[in-house]
Amino acid sequence: MNIELEKELLKLPNIKKSIEEMGASLDKNSLERKIHELECQMQEPNFWNDSKRAEEVTKESKALKDKITNFESLKSKIEDIDVLKEMAEEGDEDSALEIIETIKFLEKEIEEYNIKVLLSGEYDKNNAILTLHVGVGGTDANDWTEMLLRMYTRWCEKHGYSVETIELLPGDEAGIKSATLKVTGEYAYGYLKAEKGIHRLVRISPFNANGKRQTSFASMEVLPELTKEQDIEIRPEDLQIDTYRASGAGGQHINKTESAVRITHIPTGLVVQCQNERSQFANKDTAMEMLKSKLVELKERAHKEKIEDLTGELKDMGWGSQIRSYVFHPYSMVKDHRTNIETSNVNAVMDGELDMFINGFLNYQD
Repeated sequence: MNIELEKELLKLPNIKKSIEEMGASLDKNSLERKIHELECQMQEPNFWNDSKRAEEVTKESKALKDKITNFESLKSKIEDIDVLKEMAEEGDEDSALEIIETIKFLEKEIEEYNIKVLLSGEYDKNNAILTLHVGVGGTDANDWTEMLLRMYTRWCEKHGYSVETIELLPGDEAGIKSATLKVTGEYAYGYLKAEKGIHRLVRISPFNANGKRQTSFASMEVLPELTKEQDIEIRPEDLQIDTYRASGAGGQHINKTESAVRITHIPTGLVVQCQNERSQFANKDTAMEMLKSKLVELKERAHKEKIEDLTGELKDMGWGSQIRSYVFHPYSMVKDHRTNIETSNVNAVMDGELDMFINGFLNYQD
């Protein structure tokens, strides 16, 4: 038996214990009862009349089924290791390699499970609404904002989340000034809330003829998309709704009708807008969902009981200090200033490899 295999097998008792603890906390019988309840709801004649509620129920049912399937898969892999171990002891190198890969996979799955245990907040399981805003740095900052947009899109793709563009405002020369995305999938908000803050870039500017080093900034806002049960009431008299012509590339209605919608919440001064949908009504609905998410987030930070208790004094989110620096020159490094986690593999990070920072922050917050 090779040395690496012996080293990995030493981890096996702790891995088996962790999976047993996962099974106990999972409570398979309760999950199956809940799945049965949801399936009964799905069979009701009027179930699909409320499309939003129907989507939430089917999503919850699938998530619960996935939990059971994933756990059964982990148990199966443990059993496979016991069989492969006998073959490896007889000199089968392929079996030894498969054991090593399986143990590493199980370690990662256990780590992800432990992170999800930390995601117990009221909105952590929800979809997320991400908004990127350009900061100081001119054209470089516009380019940097677009680079972050790509980075987060790639992270979402790697984790099986779907991404929908709600708003995109191009820069004057390059990049983008802002972008709003809806990320759909279980725990999207729980994970991505770790990315809220200011992101700083240091590099040789491709837009500077003298090749000087440039520092650029962009901000990331992360909000939960509310479920029907979490929905809140907003007084109509607290809203100012404006329509305008949408800008940028789009369908035949772009720039011809006032389909874009801007909503201002008068007590707080919060402003949201949407122009990506084809109709004014759809843009208004999307903008209202974004406003509700912002108000809930603001209420949580202000420790207020009711939305009506919020005032304009709390509306300024502020820039504050950067949460992370991305240095391309004179050396390569990405460093999270909250946890001090860092890596020299800048290219991997920009390609969506963010788990070390997200998981590190969630553990740090615990």
